[in-house]
Amino acid sequence: MNSLSAAAWIGLLAAIVQIAFVIWYGGRTRPLTAAERSDFFRLLHQHGLDRDDPELLTALQQLLAADDGREFVMVNLIRYRAKAAYPEGYAYDDSAVAADRRYARAFFPWLLRYGNFPLFIARRSGTFIEPAGAEPWQVVAMIRYRSRRDFVRSVTAVAGRDVMVHKWAAIETTHVFPVQPLFSFVAVRLVAALVFAVTAAGSWLFFG
Repeated sequence: MNSLSAAAWIGLLAAIVQIAFVIWYGGRTRPLTAAERSDFFRLLHQHGLDRDDPELLTALQQLLAADDGREFVMVNLIRYRAKAAYPEGYAYDDSAVAADRRYARAFFPWLLRYGNFPLFIARRSGTFIEPAGAEPWQVVAMIRYRSRRDFVRSVTAVAGRDVMVHKWAAIETTHVFPVQPLFSFVAVRLVAALVFAVTAAGSWLFFG
């Protein structure tokens, strides 16, 4: 393989990786159908989640009913328990932070599989403007979802795997809501395209 063919191969590889990334990253698809929503809630019923937390079930119904097929960001405001509260039969320590880490290790691979990933996770470092009676949130997490369909896919993948038990053992209370970014410096598609373009150009300069 001569130097010119090496540059060509690197450029081709960069193009293939760019295409694969764009397909994985997604961000626009058709909204969930009524049948897909019904299948999802049937699965939750099979695992008893509708009986364990009917308010969460109602919130999920509202979230999925508003599906427009586009990517969104889920904002999570979290306050941990003083001690992890596992149901009887689970032999874990009582650290709420450790319980949350178990949840993250188990769930995040399924997020990534469907084009979802954490954009931002931060721990509270002080106070500033705070209305009376506001929850003392300890952690803020922003999770990017490729679509509500991919949100459903991620949740479906861990249903019955004893993953969510770690989340609820760790969390005392939480406020979770979806947002649509109006403006952001985090232009993931543009950054990825630039990285691949620079890689391809660099290969031509180096091997050309």
